Amino acid sequence: MTFAAILASYLVLGAAAGTMAGLFGVGGGIIIVPVLVLAFGLQGIAPEITMHLAVGTSLATIVVTGASSALGHVRRGSVHRPWFMALLPGLMLGAIAGVFIAGNLSGTVLGTLFGVFVLLLAAKMVIGLNPKPGSVPPGKVAMTVAGGIVGAISALFGIGGGAMTVPWLSRSGATMTQAVGTSAACGLPIAVVGAITFIIVGWGNPLLPPWATGFVMWPAFIGIVVTSVPFARLGVRLAHVLPAHVLRYGFALLLTVVGLRFILA
Repeated sequence: MTFAAILASYLVLGAAAGTMAGLFGVGGGIIIVPVLVLAFGLQGIAPEITMHLAVGTSLATIVVTGASSALGHVRRGSVHRPWFMALLPGLMLGAIAGVFIAGNLSGTVLGTLFGVFVLLLAAKMVIGLNPKPGSVPPGKVAMTVAGGIVGAISALFGIGGGAMTVPWLSRSGATMTQAVGTSAACGLPIAVVGAITFIIVGWGNPLLPPWATGFVMWPAFIGIVVTSVPFARLGVRLAHVLPAHVLRYGFALLLTVVGLRFILA
């Protein structure tokens, strides 16, 4: 395939990922990673690095989309800065650790772990399992540890971490607005540190395809960034038309199919 044809396919994939992210109210990573794994497989990229390349590229796209989201929340005053700063060291160290863990796993094992994680998210959505809101914020040590766990899991699977950060902050006494805003801000350092570390870890890998730097595929990055943001707005509009329970169960079903595919593949 020519570069133009590959870029065009990524523009379509970005549009699909953005629409689903806006429709189901999740970060794009949980959608982008499975789509990229499929696309890379169709392009004949070595299966040994397909999952790593998908995760690294997903984090790179979140740098751009996450920056836009975080800036919007900062302007609206919904980012609780003391909590963000308390989480930040753990987020960054955890992201580095998550990438090195991914780098030492085979593509098959990493894909299986991603499948299990997606299935757990699906079960959480169906059951509606959420921690009870709290009123007493934890100390700095607890925040650092929590940031490390969120950062490691997010970098390992190429996601922004909102599925974990929002419940934690809600349990720590944040309002939902503060939890969502602070979570959006937390996703940015995870993505920046994670993407850079994936480039370093994958640097010089002999299996890398053209137009890749380490474990970041630039045509995919460009295509997804260009189309995912405007199409996310379309997804948001659709979300306001469809009933909430249909969206929740529909997305849980989609996650279940994706998770099983990764586990059984």
